[in-house]
Amino acid sequence: MLRDIIVDSHYPDCPIRNILARISDRWSMLILLTLNGKQEPMRYSDILAAIPDISQKMLTVALKNLEADGLVQRHAYAEIPPRVEYNITERAKTLMPHINSLVGWALENLADILNDRKNYSLNKNH
Repeated sequence: MLRDIIVDSHYPDCPIRNILARISDRWSMLILLTLNGKQEPMRYSDILAAIPDISQKMLTVALKNLEADGLVQRHAYAEIPPRVEYNITERAKTLMPHINSLVGWALENLADILNDRKNYSLNKNH
């Protein structure tokens, strides 16, 4: 049922809560950026190696969520040993300019934001 897969059942029509909440978790954007940076599909172990601080469980969960949202395509080959490859979909390619813009903004503003956090912390303690 549709209501079972909505991220925020209180606001089922809100794209911010139901789309951005899904891709703004700790790993999804990193996975999309990693897959987008490759011209060819990536194997699970290659994604895991490219994002060294993600656990296998979290990579699996994030890949399944991205696949469910139509942002990642999973292709399993009937081979021994089994081979599974992932790549981004056409839908995800339309999202990438926005993610890349956010990355650029973060790079431009990181130093100032970290400085503001430090100043806030110092001023709050007084």
